[in-house]
Amino acid sequence: MTGQGKRNVLGVLVDATDYASATEQVVAAARDRRPLALTALAVHGVMTGVLDPAHNARLNSFDVVTPDGQPVRWALNLLHHAGLADRVYGPTLTLHVLRRFADEGLPVYLYGSTEETLAKLIPALERMFPALKIAGVEPSKFRAVQPGEDVEIADRIRASGARLVLVGLGCPRQEVFTYAMRPLLDMPLMAVGAAFDYHAGLLRQPPPWMQRAGLEWFWRLGLEPKRLWRRYVILNPAYLTRLAGQKTGLWKARPPAPATERPATFAV
Repeated sequence: MTGQGKRNVLGVLVDATDYASATEQVVAAARDRRPLALTALAVHGVMTGVLDPAHNARLNSFDVVTPDGQPVRWALNLLHHAGLADRVYGPTLTLHVLRRFADEGLPVYLYGSTEETLAKLIPALERMFPALKIAGVEPSKFRAVQPGEDVEIADRIRASGARLVLVGLGCPRQEVFTYAMRPLLDMPLMAVGAAFDYHAGLLRQPPPWMQRAGLEWFWRLGLEPKRLWRRYVILNPAYLTRLAGQKTGLWKARPPAPATERPATFAV
């Protein structure tokens, strides 16, 4: 296992880790009944933090932030000589974690996305992991949390007997939800991005060669150009420019201190 700790990528603290180490951290937290916040960040996720200092501070409070995209892995290797041979991609990490939870009989809770997506996701996961225990399922409300609703959500999750929450609300809503709910739950929460859609069969994975080459963004852009063009056409060059600035020392990427206060409102 590779677990080198957190490294500064444009001011966002990303773990130089691999699938085995990240999976073990989640499983250990579930066994110990302690909170843990994990997210997998690609370029968009990192840049969301760079452009929003308050969100950057939230990200820097996460227990585990994996290099979801190849460009983030490359940055860890370029800036910090991490020697990572592979990224830790959210949808794939989800399967690693679920395999372990199925083997150990630890129940999971699925939070987010739509009822239609969840209806396809559940049987797909049960086919992959027949022993998997799904303790509960809750689609997104697609609105801001109401007063006291966060406690009610946490109560439902705990009452289900779940030992893990998979959060599929999209970046950055899922990271804010995970950060806000961590103090209310004695279990790990994983912000898993598009994993729900991929494993439900609603999104097609790019060919392996495109994933290895860091061209997944191009694949996603081709599938959803109207929704994603700003994310990739604007943020990708901004990421590369800031990465060059950090590498050369022309830009000091100072990580903000980890946040400690819960947000006044967040998406559920």
